Amino acid sequence: MILFFEREKSTIYAVEVSQSLPSIEIEKLSWLFGNAEHLVQKFLSGSYLGPRKEMITPWSTNAVEITQNMGITGISRMEQLEKYDGADYDRMLQVKYDGIDQQIFTIVHEPDPIIEIDDIGAYNQKEGLALNEEEIEYLEGVSQEIKRKLTDSEVFGFSQVNSEHCRHKIFNGQFIIDGEEKKETLFQLIKKTAKEHPRLLVSAYKDNVAFIDGPRVEQFAPKTQDKSDYFEKKDFKSVISLKAETHNFPTTVEPFNGAATGSGGEIRDRLAGGQGSFPLVGSAVYMTPYSRMENSKAWEQNISKRPWLYQSPLEILIKASNGASDYGNKFGQPLICGSLLTFEHSENGKTHAFDKVIMLAGGVGFGKKDQSIKKTVEQGDQIVVLGGDNYRIGMGGGAVSSVATGEFENAIELNAVQRSNPEMEKRVANAVRAMTELDENPIVSIHDHGAGGHLNCLSELVEESGGEIDISKLPLGDPTLSDKELISNESQERMGLVIKEKDLDYLKRVSERERAPFYHVGHATGDNKLKFVGSKNGKAPFDLDLKHLFGSSPKTILEDRIEPPSFHEISYDAASIKEYFNHVLQLEAVACKDWLTN
Repeated sequence: MILFFEREKSTIYAVEVSQSLPSIEIEKLSWLFGNAEHLVQKFLSGSYLGPRKEMITPWSTNAVEITQNMGITGISRMEQLEKYDGADYDRMLQVKYDGIDQQIFTIVHEPDPIIEIDDIGAYNQKEGLALNEEEIEYLEGVSQEIKRKLTDSEVFGFSQVNSEHCRHKIFNGQFIIDGEEKKETLFQLIKKTAKEHPRLLVSAYKDNVAFIDGPRVEQFAPKTQDKSDYFEKKDFKSVISLKAETHNFPTTVEPFNGAATGSGGEIRDRLAGGQGSFPLVGSAVYMTPYSRMENSKAWEQNISKRPWLYQSPLEILIKASNGASDYGNKFGQPLICGSLLTFEHSENGKTHAFDKVIMLAGGVGFGKKDQSIKKTVEQGDQIVVLGGDNYRIGMGGGAVSSVATGEFENAIELNAVQRSNPEMEKRVANAVRAMTELDENPIVSIHDHGAGGHLNCLSELVEESGGEIDISKLPLGDPTLSDKELISNESQERMGLVIKEKDLDYLKRVSERERAPFYHVGHATGDNKLKFVGSKNGKAPFDLDLKHLFGSSPKTILEDRIEPPSFHEISYDAASIKEYFNHVLQLEAVACKDWLTN
Protein backbone atom coordinates (compact mmCIF):
# COMPACT_ATOMS: atom_id res chain seq x y z
CA MET A 1 0.00 0.00 0.00
CA ILE A 2 1.20 3.52 -0.86
CA LEU A 3 0.53 6.51 1.40
CA PHE A 4 0.75 10.03 -0.08
CA PHE A 5 1.78 13.20 1.75
CA GLU A 6 1.72 16.65 0.12
CA ARG A 7 3.82 19.65 1.13
CA GLU A 8 3.26 23.19 -0.15
CA LYS A 9 1.07 21.92 -3.03
CA SER A 10 4.19 20.97 -5.00
CA THR A 11 6.02 18.09 -3.30
CA ILE A 12 4.60 14.60 -2.90
CA TYR A 13 6.07 11.95 -0.60
CA ALA A 14 5.10 8.40 -1.63
CA VAL A 15 5.51 5.94 1.26
CA GLU A 16 5.29 2.17 0.71
CA VAL A 17 4.02 0.32 3.77
CA SER A 18 3.34 -3.36 4.41
CA GLN A 19 0.38 -2.65 6.71
CA SER A 20 -1.94 0.14 7.80
CA LEU A 21 -0.23 2.63 10.10
CA PRO A 22 -1.91 3.92 13.28
CA SER A 23 -2.82 7.60 13.35
CA ILE A 24 0.07 8.45 15.72
CA GLU A 25 2.59 7.17 13.16
CA ILE A 26 0.81 9.04 10.34
CA GLU A 27 1.27 12.19 12.44
CA LYS A 28 4.98 11.41 12.90
CA LEU A 29 5.41 11.08 9.14
CA SER A 30 3.53 14.29 8.52
CA TRP A 31 5.87 16.08 10.95
CA LEU A 32 8.93 14.45 9.36
CA PHE A 33 7.89 15.77 5.93
CA GLY A 34 7.68 19.34 7.17
CA ASN A 35 4.06 19.23 8.35
CA ALA A 36 2.92 17.77 5.05
CA GLU A 37 -0.76 16.90 4.62
CA HIS A 38 -1.67 13.21 4.58
CA LEU A 39 -3.81 12.65 1.49
CA VAL A 40 -6.57 10.07 1.61
CA GLN A 41 -6.65 9.68 -2.18
CA LYS A 42 -5.25 6.51 -3.73
CA PHE A 43 -4.60 8.30 -7.05
CA LEU A 44 -3.17 11.77 -7.70
CA SER A 45 -3.77 13.41 -11.06
CA GLY A 46 -1.27 15.71 -12.75
CA SER A 47 2.31 15.35 -13.93
CA TYR A 48 5.14 14.68 -11.47
CA LEU A 49 8.89 14.13 -11.70
CA GLY A 50 10.26 11.33 -9.58
CA PRO A 51 12.88 8.57 -9.46
CA ARG A 52 12.66 5.47 -11.61
CA LYS A 53 10.62 2.75 -9.98
CA GLU A 54 13.33 0.18 -10.73
CA MET A 55 15.83 1.70 -8.30
CA ILE A 56 15.54 2.79 -4.69
CA THR A 57 17.31 6.15 -4.27
CA PRO A 58 19.95 6.99 -1.63
CA TRP A 59 17.42 9.50 -0.28
CA SER A 60 15.00 6.64 0.37
CA THR A 61 17.72 4.56 2.04
CA ASN A 62 18.38 7.39 4.49
CA ALA A 63 14.73 8.35 4.98
CA VAL A 64 13.59 4.80 5.79
CA GLU A 65 16.38 4.51 8.37
CA ILE A 66 15.19 7.76 9.99
CA THR A 67 11.66 6.34 10.32
CA GLN A 68 13.09 3.18 11.91
CA ASN A 69 14.91 5.35 14.45
CA MET A 70 11.57 7.07 15.13
CA GLY A 71 9.99 3.72 15.97
CA ILE A 72 7.87 3.49 12.81
CA THR A 73 7.83 -0.06 11.42
CA GLY A 74 6.61 -1.56 8.15
CA ILE A 75 8.01 1.07 5.73
CA SER A 76 10.01 -0.47 2.88
CA ARG A 77 10.49 2.54 0.58
CA MET A 78 9.67 6.22 0.30
CA GLU A 79 10.40 8.63 -2.52
CA GLN A 80 10.01 12.35 -3.19
CA LEU A 81 8.22 13.62 -6.31
CA GLU A 82 7.82 17.19 -7.56
CA LYS A 83 5.07 18.67 -9.71
CA TYR A 84 6.37 18.89 -13.27
CA ASP A 85 6.74 22.46 -14.48
CA GLY A 86 7.88 21.69 -18.03
CA ALA A 87 11.60 22.20 -17.36
CA ASP A 88 14.23 19.78 -18.67
CA TYR A 89 15.24 16.92 -16.36
CA ASP A 90 17.82 14.15 -16.10
CA ARG A 91 16.24 11.20 -17.92
CA MET A 92 18.86 8.83 -16.52
CA LEU A 93 17.63 9.36 -12.99
CA GLN A 94 14.09 10.71 -13.25
CA VAL A 95 10.78 9.83 -14.91
CA LYS A 96 7.77 11.99 -15.69
CA TYR A 97 4.66 10.36 -14.22
CA ASP A 98 1.29 11.38 -15.66
CA GLY A 99 -0.65 10.68 -12.51
CA ILE A 100 0.66 8.59 -9.58
CA ASP A 101 -1.21 5.66 -8.12
CA GLN A 102 -0.75 2.57 -5.98
CA GLN A 103 1.43 0.98 -8.66
CA ILE A 104 4.13 3.67 -8.59
CA PHE A 105 6.71 1.19 -7.26
CA THR A 106 5.28 -1.91 -8.97
CA ILE A 107 7.22 -3.47 -11.84
CA VAL A 108 5.38 -5.80 -14.21
CA HIS A 109 7.98 -7.65 -16.25
CA GLU A 110 9.11 -11.26 -16.22
CA PRO A 111 12.90 -11.72 -16.06
CA ASP A 112 14.46 -12.86 -19.33
CA PRO A 113 15.37 -16.56 -19.44
CA ILE A 114 18.91 -17.96 -19.68
CA ILE A 115 19.99 -17.77 -23.31
CA GLU A 116 22.35 -20.23 -24.97
CA ILE A 117 24.49 -18.33 -27.47
CA ASP A 118 24.55 -19.74 -31.02
CA ASP A 119 26.66 -16.97 -32.59
CA ILE A 120 29.12 -15.39 -30.13
CA GLY A 121 30.27 -12.79 -32.68
CA ALA A 122 26.72 -11.58 -33.33
CA TYR A 123 25.96 -11.51 -29.59
CA ASN A 124 29.15 -9.50 -29.04
CA GLN A 125 27.94 -6.84 -31.50
CA LYS A 126 24.38 -6.78 -30.17
CA GLU A 127 25.40 -6.35 -26.52
CA GLY A 128 28.42 -4.08 -27.10
CA LEU A 129 30.89 -6.41 -25.36
CA ALA A 130 34.03 -5.14 -27.16
CA LEU A 131 35.39 -8.66 -27.67
CA ASN A 132 38.00 -8.89 -30.42
CA GLU A 133 38.24 -11.68 -33.01
CA GLU A 134 40.80 -13.66 -30.99
CA GLU A 135 38.58 -13.59 -27.89
CA ILE A 136 35.52 -14.67 -29.88
CA GLU A 137 37.55 -17.54 -31.36
CA TYR A 138 38.79 -18.44 -27.88
CA LEU A 139 35.22 -18.60 -26.49
CA GLU A 140 34.13 -20.75 -29.41
CA GLY A 141 36.99 -23.10 -28.47
CA VAL A 142 35.82 -23.17 -24.84
CA SER A 143 32.32 -24.09 -26.04
CA GLN A 144 33.75 -27.00 -28.03
CA GLU A 145 35.92 -28.11 -25.11
CA ILE A 146 33.03 -28.28 -22.61
CA LYS A 147 30.70 -29.73 -25.30
CA ARG A 148 27.86 -27.25 -24.89
CA LYS A 149 26.85 -23.75 -25.93
CA LEU A 150 27.93 -20.93 -23.63
CA THR A 151 25.20 -19.03 -21.80
CA ASP A 152 24.59 -15.28 -22.05
CA SER A 153 25.93 -14.92 -18.48
CA GLU A 154 29.18 -16.70 -19.39
CA VAL A 155 29.88 -14.66 -22.54
CA PHE A 156 28.84 -11.41 -20.90
CA GLY A 157 30.84 -12.17 -17.75
CA PHE A 158 33.96 -13.09 -19.74
CA SER A 159 33.77 -9.76 -21.60
CA GLN A 160 33.71 -7.80 -18.33
CA VAL A 161 36.43 -9.79 -16.54
CA ASN A 162 38.68 -9.50 -19.61
CA SER A 163 37.83 -5.89 -20.49
CA GLU A 164 40.39 -3.12 -20.83
CA HIS A 165 39.08 -1.74 -17.54
CA CYS A 166 39.84 -4.95 -15.63
CA ARG A 167 42.77 -6.48 -17.51
CA HIS A 168 44.63 -3.38 -18.82
CA LYS A 169 45.24 -5.03 -22.19
CA ILE A 170 46.78 -1.90 -23.72
CA PHE A 171 49.12 -1.32 -20.76
CA ASN A 172 50.12 -5.00 -20.89
CA GLY A 173 50.27 -5.00 -24.68
CA GLN A 174 53.28 -5.26 -26.98
CA PHE A 175 54.26 -1.99 -28.70
CA ILE A 176 55.96 -1.98 -32.10
CA ILE A 177 57.24 1.51 -32.93
CA ASP A 178 58.71 2.18 -36.38
CA GLY A 179 59.00 -1.57 -36.85
CA GLU A 180 60.98 -2.05 -33.62
CA GLU A 181 59.45 -4.30 -30.97
CA LYS A 182 59.80 -2.63 -27.57
CA LYS A 183 61.33 -4.78 -24.84
CA GLU A 184 58.94 -3.63 -22.12
CA THR A 185 55.19 -3.05 -21.88
CA LEU A 186 53.79 0.16 -20.41
CA PHE A 187 52.97 -1.71 -17.19
CA GLN A 188 56.49 -3.10 -16.97
CA LEU A 189 57.83 0.43 -17.32
CA ILE A 190 55.50 1.65 -14.58
CA LYS A 191 56.45 -1.20 -12.25
CA LYS A 192 60.15 -0.74 -12.98
CA THR A 193 60.49 2.13 -10.52
CA ALA A 194 59.09 0.05 -7.67
CA LYS A 195 61.27 -2.90 -8.66
CA GLU A 196 64.49 -0.88 -8.72
CA HIS A 197 63.69 1.34 -5.71
CA PRO A 198 61.35 -0.64 -3.39
CA ARG A 199 62.35 1.36 -0.28
CA LEU A 200 59.17 1.64 1.85
CA LEU A 201 56.91 -0.43 -0.42
CA VAL A 202 54.91 -3.12 1.37
CA SER A 203 52.54 -4.10 -1.45
CA ALA A 204 52.04 -2.80 -4.99
CA TYR A 205 50.35 -3.90 -8.26
CA LYS A 206 48.75 -6.98 -6.72
CA ASP A 207 45.86 -5.65 -4.64
CA ASN A 208 43.10 -3.05 -4.76
CA VAL A 209 45.57 -0.47 -3.40
CA ALA A 210 49.30 -0.02 -2.82
CA PHE A 211 50.72 0.11 0.71
CA ILE A 212 53.88 1.79 1.95
CA ASP A 213 55.36 1.65 5.43
CA GLY A 214 53.73 4.00 7.91
CA PRO A 215 54.36 5.07 11.50
CA ARG A 216 53.18 3.48 14.73
CA VAL A 217 49.76 4.95 15.49
CA GLU A 218 47.23 4.74 18.28
CA GLN A 219 43.87 3.05 17.69
CA PHE A 220 40.90 4.29 19.72
CA ALA A 221 38.13 1.72 19.19
CA PRO A 222 35.49 -0.32 21.07
CA LYS A 223 36.72 -3.45 22.81
CA THR A 224 34.05 -5.45 20.97
CA GLN A 225 32.23 -4.44 17.79
CA ASP A 226 28.87 -6.25 17.87
CA LYS A 227 27.50 -4.38 20.91
CA SER A 228 28.03 -1.24 22.98
CA ASP A 229 31.36 -1.43 24.81
CA TYR A 230 34.16 0.59 26.34
CA PHE A 231 36.74 2.15 24.04
CA GLU A 232 40.36 1.06 24.31
CA LYS A 233 43.65 2.57 23.16
CA LYS A 234 46.09 0.25 21.37
CA ASP A 235 49.21 0.94 19.32
CA PHE A 236 49.82 -0.75 15.98
CA LYS A 237 52.31 -0.55 13.11
CA SER A 238 50.55 1.13 10.19
CA VAL A 239 50.81 1.14 6.43
CA ILE A 240 49.71 4.06 4.25
CA SER A 241 47.44 3.23 1.31
CA LEU A 242 47.70 5.00 -2.05
CA LYS A 243 45.21 4.68 -4.90
CA ALA A 244 44.20 6.39 -8.12
CA GLU A 245 41.94 5.28 -10.95
CA THR A 246 40.16 6.86 -13.88
CA HIS A 247 36.42 7.02 -14.46
CA ASN A 248 36.52 8.65 -17.87
CA PHE A 249 33.67 7.03 -19.77
CA PRO A 250 30.97 7.33 -17.07
CA THR A 251 31.91 10.97 -16.41
CA THR A 252 31.69 11.75 -20.14
CA VAL A 253 28.20 10.22 -20.36
CA GLU A 254 26.68 11.23 -17.00
CA PRO A 255 29.06 13.58 -15.15
CA PHE A 256 27.53 13.75 -11.67
CA ASN A 257 27.11 10.02 -11.13
CA GLY A 258 30.15 9.19 -13.24
CA ALA A 259 32.46 11.26 -11.04
CA ALA A 260 30.59 10.35 -7.84
CA THR A 261 30.93 6.62 -8.46
CA GLY A 262 34.55 7.17 -9.52
CA SER A 263 35.21 8.59 -6.05
CA GLY A 264 33.05 5.91 -4.42
CA GLY A 265 34.85 3.10 -6.24
CA GLU A 266 38.24 4.48 -5.33
CA ILE A 267 37.15 4.69 -1.67
CA ARG A 268 36.04 1.04 -1.80
CA ASP A 269 39.39 0.05 -3.29
CA ARG A 270 41.16 1.56 -0.29
CA LEU A 271 38.64 -0.20 1.95
CA ALA A 272 39.48 -3.53 0.24
CA GLY A 273 43.28 -3.41 0.62
CA GLY A 274 44.78 -6.44 2.34
CA GLN A 275 42.27 -7.80 4.86
CA GLY A 276 40.59 -4.37 5.01
CA SER A 277 41.89 -0.85 5.50
CA PHE A 278 40.69 2.69 6.19
CA PRO A 279 40.05 5.47 3.62
CA LEU A 280 40.94 8.99 4.83
CA VAL A 281 41.02 11.74 2.19
CA GLY A 282 40.38 12.01 -1.53
CA SER A 283 41.43 13.96 -4.60
CA ALA A 284 40.04 14.37 -8.11
CA VAL A 285 41.40 15.35 -11.52
CA TYR A 286 39.41 16.63 -14.51
CA MET A 287 40.54 17.20 -18.10
CA THR A 288 38.07 18.47 -20.69
CA PRO A 289 37.94 20.59 -23.84
CA TYR A 290 37.47 24.33 -23.37
CA SER A 291 34.37 25.21 -21.37
CA ARG A 292 33.30 28.11 -23.62
CA MET A 293 31.61 29.65 -20.62
CA GLU A 294 32.09 33.12 -22.10
CA ASN A 295 32.46 34.39 -25.66
CA SER A 296 35.28 36.79 -24.72
CA LYS A 297 38.08 34.20 -24.64
CA ALA A 298 39.72 34.48 -28.03
CA TRP A 299 41.74 31.26 -27.68
CA GLU A 300 38.50 29.29 -27.34
CA GLN A 301 37.43 30.44 -30.81
CA ASN A 302 40.42 28.89 -32.59
CA ILE A 303 38.58 25.58 -32.91
CA SER A 304 34.94 25.44 -33.88
CA LYS A 305 32.48 24.33 -31.22
CA ARG A 306 31.46 20.68 -31.63
CA PRO A 307 28.05 19.09 -31.01
CA TRP A 308 28.39 16.96 -27.86
CA LEU A 309 26.87 13.49 -27.79
CA TYR A 310 25.92 13.64 -24.12
CA GLN A 311 27.14 16.63 -22.07
CA SER A 312 29.08 19.78 -22.88
CA PRO A 313 32.50 20.42 -21.27
CA LEU A 314 30.95 23.14 -19.09
CA GLU A 315 28.24 20.77 -17.87
CA ILE A 316 30.87 18.11 -17.19
CA LEU A 317 33.08 20.45 -15.15
CA ILE A 318 30.15 21.62 -13.02
CA LYS A 319 28.37 18.31 -12.54
CA ALA A 320 31.46 16.12 -12.19
CA SER A 321 33.12 18.31 -9.56
CA ASN A 322 29.80 18.43 -7.70
CA GLY A 323 29.45 14.63 -7.93
CA ALA A 324 32.90 13.78 -6.60
CA SER A 325 32.79 16.18 -3.65
CA ASP A 326 29.15 15.28 -2.91
CA TYR A 327 30.07 11.61 -2.59
CA GLY A 328 32.99 12.37 -0.31
CA ASN A 329 30.86 14.62 1.88
CA LYS A 330 28.07 12.05 2.26
CA PHE A 331 30.46 9.16 2.88
CA GLY A 332 32.57 11.13 5.34
CA GLN A 333 35.80 11.41 3.38
CA PRO A 334 36.73 15.00 2.45
CA LEU A 335 37.92 15.77 -1.04
CA ILE A 336 40.91 17.95 -0.16
CA CYS A 337 42.76 18.57 -3.42
CA GLY A 338 42.44 18.27 -7.14
CA SER A 339 43.72 19.22 -10.55
CA LEU A 340 42.17 20.59 -13.71
CA LEU A 341 43.14 21.11 -17.33
CA THR A 342 41.04 22.40 -20.21
CA PHE A 343 42.87 22.06 -23.51
CA GLU A 344 42.38 22.27 -27.25
CA HIS A 345 44.95 23.00 -29.94
CA SER A 346 44.86 22.82 -33.72
CA GLU A 347 47.93 23.23 -35.93
CA ASN A 348 49.18 21.81 -39.23
CA GLY A 349 45.94 19.96 -39.82
CA LYS A 350 46.00 18.10 -36.50
CA THR A 351 43.75 18.81 -33.51
CA HIS A 352 44.34 17.76 -29.89
CA ALA A 353 41.53 18.00 -27.33
CA PHE A 354 40.09 16.06 -24.40
CA ASP A 355 36.80 15.30 -26.18
CA LYS A 356 36.62 12.06 -24.20
CA VAL A 357 37.19 13.60 -20.82
CA ILE A 358 39.57 12.42 -18.13
CA MET A 359 38.24 11.99 -14.60
CA LEU A 360 40.70 10.54 -12.10
CA ALA A 361 39.82 9.81 -8.49
CA GLY A 362 42.56 9.21 -5.95
CA GLY A 363 43.12 9.13 -2.26
CA VAL A 364 45.16 8.22 0.78
CA GLY A 365 44.29 6.02 3.73
CA PHE A 366 45.91 3.66 6.20
CA GLY A 367 45.78 0.13 7.51
CA LYS A 368 47.48 -2.29 9.87
CA LYS A 369 50.74 -3.72 8.58
CA ASP A 370 49.94 -7.22 9.84
CA GLN A 371 46.69 -7.08 7.81
CA SER A 372 48.16 -5.59 4.62
CA ILE A 373 48.42 -8.88 2.68
CA LYS A 374 45.35 -10.98 1.86
CA LYS A 375 45.29 -14.51 3.22
CA THR A 376 44.86 -17.62 1.06
CA VAL A 377 41.26 -18.68 0.46
CA GLU A 378 40.74 -22.35 1.36
CA GLN A 379 38.07 -24.92 0.60
CA GLY A 380 35.12 -24.47 2.95
CA ASP A 381 35.67 -20.75 3.51
CA GLN A 382 32.43 -18.77 3.34
CA ILE A 383 31.54 -15.97 0.91
CA VAL A 384 29.59 -12.93 2.10
CA VAL A 385 28.30 -9.86 0.25
CA LEU A 386 27.73 -6.63 2.19
CA GLY A 387 25.80 -3.71 0.73
CA GLY A 388 22.97 -2.65 -1.51
CA ASP A 389 20.51 -4.33 -3.82
CA ASN A 390 20.96 -5.33 -7.45
CA TYR A 391 19.56 -3.09 -10.18
CA ARG A 392 19.96 -2.77 -13.93
CA ILE A 393 22.88 -0.40 -13.46
CA GLY A 394 26.39 -0.41 -14.86
CA MET A 395 25.66 -3.28 -17.24
CA GLY A 396 28.79 -3.75 -19.31
CA GLY A 397 30.63 -0.75 -17.91
CA GLY A 398 33.95 -2.53 -18.21
CA ALA A 399 33.46 -3.39 -21.87
CA VAL A 400 32.01 -0.04 -22.91
CA SER A 401 34.98 1.78 -21.36
CA SER A 402 37.19 -0.18 -23.77
CA VAL A 403 35.96 1.66 -26.87
CA ALA A 404 35.50 5.21 -28.11
CA THR A 405 32.54 7.10 -26.67
CA GLY A 406 29.64 6.95 -29.11
CA GLU A 407 30.82 3.71 -30.77
CA PHE A 408 27.85 1.83 -29.34
CA GLU A 409 24.18 2.78 -29.29
CA ASN A 410 23.22 5.36 -26.68
CA ALA A 411 21.03 2.86 -24.83
CA ILE A 412 24.00 0.54 -24.26
CA GLU A 413 26.22 3.37 -23.07
CA LEU A 414 23.59 4.91 -20.78
CA ASN A 415 22.83 1.47 -19.32
CA ALA A 416 26.52 1.09 -18.47
CA VAL A 417 26.69 4.12 -16.13
CA GLN A 418 26.50 3.47 -12.40
CA ARG A 419 24.50 5.33 -9.73
CA SER A 420 25.90 6.41 -6.39
CA ASN A 421 24.67 5.61 -2.88
CA PRO A 422 27.31 6.90 -0.43
CA GLU A 423 25.08 6.31 2.60
CA MET A 424 25.03 2.57 1.87
CA GLU A 425 28.78 2.52 1.28
CA LYS A 426 29.36 4.16 4.65
CA ARG A 427 27.42 1.41 6.42
CA VAL A 428 29.46 -1.26 4.67
CA ALA A 429 32.68 0.61 5.47
CA ASN A 430 31.70 0.72 9.16
CA ALA A 431 31.18 -3.05 9.22
CA VAL A 432 34.54 -3.69 7.51
CA ARG A 433 36.29 -1.25 9.82
CA ALA A 434 34.84 -3.06 12.82
CA MET A 435 36.54 -6.27 11.65
CA THR A 436 39.90 -4.59 11.02
CA GLU A 437 39.93 -2.96 14.46
CA LEU A 438 39.78 -6.36 16.17
CA ASP A 439 42.99 -7.94 17.48
CA GLU A 440 42.27 -10.92 15.21
CA ASN A 441 40.70 -9.76 11.94
CA PRO A 442 38.36 -12.56 10.70
CA ILE A 443 38.47 -11.34 7.07
CA VAL A 444 40.47 -13.76 4.91
CA SER A 445 40.14 -11.74 1.70
CA ILE A 446 38.06 -8.80 0.49
CA HIS A 447 37.22 -7.19 -2.87
CA ASP A 448 34.90 -4.39 -3.89
CA HIS A 449 32.20 -4.74 -6.53
CA GLY A 450 33.14 -2.75 -9.63
CA ALA A 451 32.88 -3.48 -13.34
CA GLY A 452 31.34 -6.92 -13.85
CA GLY A 453 29.51 -6.88 -10.52
CA HIS A 454 29.24 -10.08 -8.48
CA LEU A 455 30.81 -12.16 -11.21
CA ASN A 456 34.01 -10.13 -11.35
CA CYS A 457 34.32 -9.53 -7.61
CA LEU A 458 33.50 -13.03 -6.43
CA SER A 459 35.59 -14.72 -9.13
CA GLU A 460 38.62 -12.69 -8.00
CA LEU A 461 37.90 -13.60 -4.38
CA VAL A 462 38.03 -17.35 -5.13
CA GLU A 463 40.55 -17.19 -7.98
CA GLU A 464 42.94 -19.56 -6.18
CA SER A 465 40.25 -21.98 -5.02
CA GLY A 466 37.00 -21.87 -6.98
CA GLY A 467 33.59 -21.24 -5.53
CA GLU A 468 29.88 -21.88 -5.67
CA ILE A 469 27.46 -18.94 -5.41
CA ASP A 470 23.74 -19.33 -4.70
CA ILE A 471 22.10 -16.79 -6.99
CA SER A 472 18.88 -16.93 -4.94
CA LYS A 473 20.80 -15.49 -1.94
CA LEU A 474 21.88 -12.33 -3.82
CA PRO A 475 19.87 -9.18 -2.92
CA LEU A 476 17.24 -8.34 -5.54
CA GLY A 477 16.13 -4.70 -5.74
CA ASP A 478 14.65 -5.01 -9.24
CA PRO A 479 12.66 -8.26 -9.66
CA THR A 480 12.80 -7.96 -13.45
CA LEU A 481 16.54 -8.75 -13.60
CA SER A 482 17.59 -11.79 -15.60
CA ASP A 483 20.27 -14.10 -14.20
CA LYS A 484 22.84 -12.41 -16.44
CA GLU A 485 21.86 -8.97 -15.14
CA LEU A 486 21.71 -10.15 -11.53
CA ILE A 487 25.25 -11.51 -11.45
CA SER A 488 26.88 -8.87 -13.71
CA ASN A 489 25.33 -5.50 -12.82
CA GLU A 490 27.52 -2.81 -11.28
CA SER A 491 25.18 -1.56 -8.59
CA GLN A 492 27.45 0.35 -6.26
CA GLU A 493 28.36 0.17 -2.59
CA ARG A 494 28.95 -3.57 -2.23
CA MET A 495 31.87 -5.57 -0.90
CA GLY A 496 32.64 -9.27 -1.23
CA LEU A 497 34.34 -10.95 1.75
CA VAL A 498 35.70 -14.40 2.47
CA ILE A 499 35.61 -15.48 6.14
CA LYS A 500 35.74 -18.69 8.12
CA GLU A 501 32.41 -20.35 8.92
CA LYS A 502 32.95 -19.80 12.66
CA ASP A 503 33.03 -16.01 12.11
CA LEU A 504 29.77 -15.72 10.13
CA ASP A 505 27.54 -14.95 13.11
CA TYR A 506 29.89 -12.29 14.48
CA LEU A 507 30.08 -10.45 11.15
CA LYS A 508 26.31 -10.73 10.80
CA ARG A 509 25.75 -9.15 14.22
CA VAL A 510 28.19 -6.34 13.43
CA SER A 511 26.49 -5.74 10.07
CA GLU A 512 23.05 -5.58 11.71
CA ARG A 513 24.40 -3.08 14.24
CA GLU A 514 25.75 -0.91 11.40
CA ARG A 515 22.60 -1.49 9.27
CA ALA A 516 24.79 -2.86 6.49
CA PRO A 517 22.81 -5.50 4.55
CA PHE A 518 24.46 -8.92 5.02
CA TYR A 519 24.13 -11.81 2.56
CA HIS A 520 25.77 -15.21 2.99
CA VAL A 521 25.92 -16.22 -0.68
CA GLY A 522 28.30 -19.15 -1.11
CA HIS A 523 31.49 -20.97 -0.26
CA ALA A 524 34.95 -21.78 -1.63
CA THR A 525 35.03 -25.22 -3.26
CA GLY A 526 38.68 -25.99 -4.00
CA ASP A 527 37.84 -27.34 -7.49
CA ASN A 528 39.00 -24.24 -9.45
CA LYS A 529 35.54 -23.75 -10.94
CA LEU A 530 33.11 -20.86 -10.61
CA LYS A 531 29.46 -21.85 -10.55
CA PHE A 532 26.27 -19.91 -9.88
CA VAL A 533 23.44 -22.18 -8.69
CA GLY A 534 19.90 -21.71 -7.35
CA SER A 535 18.44 -20.06 -10.44
CA LYS A 536 14.66 -20.08 -10.89
CA ASN A 537 15.39 -21.21 -14.45
CA GLY A 538 16.39 -24.61 -13.12
CA LYS A 539 19.93 -24.65 -14.50
CA ALA A 540 23.20 -22.89 -13.78
CA PRO A 541 23.56 -19.57 -15.62
CA PHE A 542 27.35 -19.74 -15.15
CA ASP A 543 29.52 -22.85 -14.78
CA LEU A 544 33.12 -22.54 -16.03
CA ASP A 545 36.63 -23.46 -14.98
CA LEU A 546 38.41 -20.37 -13.66
CA LYS A 547 41.16 -20.98 -16.24
CA HIS A 548 38.54 -20.36 -18.94
CA LEU A 549 37.63 -17.06 -17.31
CA PHE A 550 41.08 -15.68 -16.45
CA GLY A 551 43.76 -17.38 -18.50
CA SER A 552 42.64 -16.31 -21.91
CA SER A 553 43.18 -12.70 -22.84
CA PRO A 554 45.15 -12.65 -26.11
CA LYS A 555 48.20 -10.39 -26.26
CA THR A 556 47.35 -6.92 -27.55
CA ILE A 557 49.79 -5.75 -30.23
CA LEU A 558 49.93 -2.04 -31.01
CA GLU A 559 51.86 -0.74 -34.01
CA ASP A 560 52.68 2.94 -34.47
CA ARG A 561 55.28 5.25 -35.90
CA ILE A 562 56.97 8.35 -34.57
CA GLU A 563 55.92 11.62 -36.14
CA PRO A 564 58.27 14.46 -35.17
CA PRO A 565 56.18 17.30 -33.75
CA SER A 566 55.93 20.39 -35.89
CA PHE A 567 54.74 23.50 -34.06
CA HIS A 568 55.27 27.20 -34.63
CA GLU A 569 57.99 28.88 -32.59
CA ILE A 570 56.70 30.74 -29.54
CA SER A 571 56.34 34.45 -30.23
CA TYR A 572 55.11 37.23 -28.00
CA ASP A 573 54.85 40.98 -27.70
CA ALA A 574 56.58 42.33 -24.59
CA ALA A 575 54.12 45.24 -24.50
CA SER A 576 51.21 42.75 -24.10
CA ILE A 577 52.48 40.94 -21.01
CA LYS A 578 49.67 42.31 -18.84
CA GLU A 579 47.09 41.13 -21.35
CA TYR A 580 48.72 37.69 -21.40
CA PHE A 581 48.50 37.50 -17.60
CA ASN A 582 44.82 38.36 -17.74
CA HIS A 583 44.26 35.59 -20.27
CA VAL A 584 46.17 33.03 -18.20
CA LEU A 585 44.16 33.91 -15.10
CA GLN A 586 40.94 33.22 -17.01
CA LEU A 587 41.92 29.59 -17.63
CA GLU A 588 39.96 27.16 -15.43
CA ALA A 589 43.25 25.41 -14.62
CA VAL A 590 44.75 28.53 -13.01
CA ALA A 591 44.14 30.45 -9.77
CA CYS A 592 41.54 29.49 -7.17
CA LYS A 593 39.99 26.05 -7.69
CA ASP A 594 38.02 25.73 -4.46
CA TRP A 595 34.98 24.87 -6.56
CA LEU A 596 36.65 21.54 -7.42
CA THR A 597 36.62 20.38 -3.80
CA ASN A 598 34.14 22.48 -1.81
